[in-house]
Amino acid sequence: MSLRTSWVAPPHGPAEQFTAGRRAAARALAAAGSAPKTVPRAPNGRPLFPQGFPGSISHTGKLAIAVVAPGAQAVGVDIEPTPLTSRMAAFILREHERRRLLAPTGPYTARDLFAAKEAAFKAMNCLGTLGQFLFWQIRLSQPDGTLNATYGGESVPVWIQPTAEHSLAVAIRH
Repeated sequence: MSLRTSWVAPPHGPAEQFTAGRRAAARALAAAGSAPKTVPRAPNGRPLFPQGFPGSISHTGKLAIAVVAPGAQAVGVDIEPTPLTSRMAAFILREHERRRLLAPTGPYTARDLFAAKEAAFKAMNCLGTLGQFLFWQIRLSQPDGTLNATYGGESVPVWIQPTAEHSLAVAIRH
């Protein structure tokens, strides 16, 4: 797996975020050994990574991140800078997720779990085999110490790396 970042240039708008995301993707592809380094847009707006180098891009107003995982079926990454309100957490997270995974009883913040669901959605949805669904319908659990995201009989592991500024989540579907 290759993970690379790129700063978003001022004024930090959509065009600058797009450019920073593609720059991070080119760096991740190079580190993963891909000859092609460009990531065009599919008609639906999703990034089109080169064959054999599945990847994902996420960005905030100031930071873009890309992950490439050769050998995987699909990859999802999400970076979230904004803490979730308790009202939003109640909507996005199911009761068992709030009870078992959310601090203080669990190890994660609501922002971490939001990022996990977004990353899992990208990894699960990009193959188009599960039909249309919304990211918050994904169920998170941690039965054996590994965070898993499940929807429609499919499951992917999710890794979370929180910092004071962001929650970063990566999901890889094998």
